[in-house]
Amino acid sequence: MDDHLEIKFRNVPRANDADAVRRIMKSSGFFEEAPDEIDRAVDNLMHAMKLPPESGDYLFLFAEAGGRVAGYACYGIIPCTVGSYYIYWLAVDNSLRGGGTGKKLIAKIEEDIAARGGRKIFLQTAGREQYIPTHKFYEKRGYELEAVLKDYYVPGDPCFFYSKSL
Repeated sequence: MDDHLEIKFRNVPRANDADAVRRIMKSSGFFEEAPDEIDRAVDNLMHAMKLPPESGDYLFLFAEAGGRVAGYACYGIIPCTVGSYYIYWLAVDNSLRGGGTGKKLIAKIEEDIAARGGRKIFLQTAGREQYIPTHKFYEKRGYELEAVLKDYYVPGDPCFFYSKSL
């Protein structure tokens, strides 16, 4: 997949998106240390699908290419803040990584958050060596490392907190 492949975006989850989210997250290879995270992501999606669109705590964005879900994101406003948003998950099918889908997905998220009056975006990611490309991805897009929490996920795996002002 390259930057020129047409990607269509949608915000409203569909019935088969739970399977797509599970497939994408499993393919990434990033969730072996905490396999329950995949279940949590799918549960959040399933719960949101029972509610009227955009009435819950979570917003979704799906990137479709070639008739299938190529990537997805879950994000939302941080309760008790003024214009602060959090990206809970952003994942791209591993077979498509490096082709521009993630870049387009995060740009679309930022555009949506700005349109909602968002002023700042926060996210977190693991600190294992496997995540170095993830850190570079966010840093290249203007996210700044705010904090590192030692032994956050498991012993020896810190949590990197990033933010970006819009």
